[in-house]
Amino acid sequence: MNGETDKTSRGVGGDVPTPDRLLHAGSEGEYTAEDVVLASGRDVNPKNLAWAERRMAEKGRACLDELLP
Repeated sequence: MNGETDKTSRGVGGDVPTPDRLLHAGSEGEYTAEDVVLASGRDVNPKNLAWAERRMAEKGRACLDELLP
């Protein structure tokens, strides 16, 4: 290696640590029922979307925070 950092190796999987802003995906921004379904590991279908909408109505943003690291 020549000591130079390859721009394609920066970040996830590279030699340089990944910045926190790229690692954490909390619910700081907007989110949808589909986001909640996907974060739960379930398939996106009408039944699961209805479940996510009920969960969002009950818990607000906490419904997504509980599912994400």
